[in-house]
Amino acid sequence: MADIENLVNGLTDENDTHAYSCLKELEELSEQSNEVYKYFDVFVEMLSNPSSYIRTRGFLLIAANARWDEDNGIDEIIDTILECISDEKPITARQCIKALPILAKHKSELKEDIINALRRINVTIYAESMQSLVNKDVSEALARITKGN
Repeated sequence: MADIENLVNGLTDENDTHAYSCLKELEELSEQSNEVYKYFDVFVEMLSNPSSYIRTRGFLLIAANARWDEDNGIDEIIDTILECISDEKPITARQCIKALPILAKHKSELKEDIINALRRINVTIYAESMQSLVNKDVSEALARITKGN
């Protein structure tokens, strides 16, 4: 197992292939234990990074670690987290929308907030070619959340 701190540092590497590899490994580790959750504050900081790739990685790791959020850090910043589903970059928004059912599964007390945020998404901020894709992602996420994943 690679050193978690090195993997976390790798999330912002200029080499996107390496950064993506770090993300995937951290997601796998997050399934097994709460060791990655210790870097929750780093993932939150990533949400405001100028790079959409880094914002996406931060969001995905927050969702992947929701199961370990016993101190309710996610609850405290849910509005900031949910802003990502309306990211200026449609690819980022889509990936975040697709990860919401995981978040809702482990943070059931936030399910209504998540559903309401999904229903409020304004797809007209995206190019016409992307609007139907974002709408489809929203519909699929809502279906998974309301069915309990």
